[in-house]
Amino acid sequence: VPLVESGGGSVQAGGSLRLSCAASLRTSTRYAMGWWRQIPGKEREFVAAISYKGGQTDYANSVKGRFTISRDNAKSTVYLQMNSLKPEDTAVYYCRLFLDGSAWWGQGTQVTVSS
Repeated sequence: VPLVESGGGSVQAGGSLRLSCAASLRTSTRYAMGWWRQIPGKEREFVAAISYKGGQTDYANSVKGRFTISRDNAKSTVYLQMNSLKPEDTAVYYCRLFLDGSAWWGQGTQVTVSS
């Protein structure tokens, strides 16, 4: 499943960014989605996930209260609103789609937070 991410960039600490991830799927397809991030030399880590209807969300403790995951199923798109960004949020952010027991990754988008 092709996933196209956008919205990364550079921001100062305390700033905000919104990431988007669009999936090339029929809007009637039911799937969960999430965001992971990776710092060079470290393992990819979970950031947030959302169920198909958006009623269930989950966040890593490090981003709770600062990041919000949402989705627009009419556009087959998931968003990650990132507020109060910290330098330690600097990473490549990847979206992930779960469907029928399989998972796909986006290409990644760089987020850089300067102090």
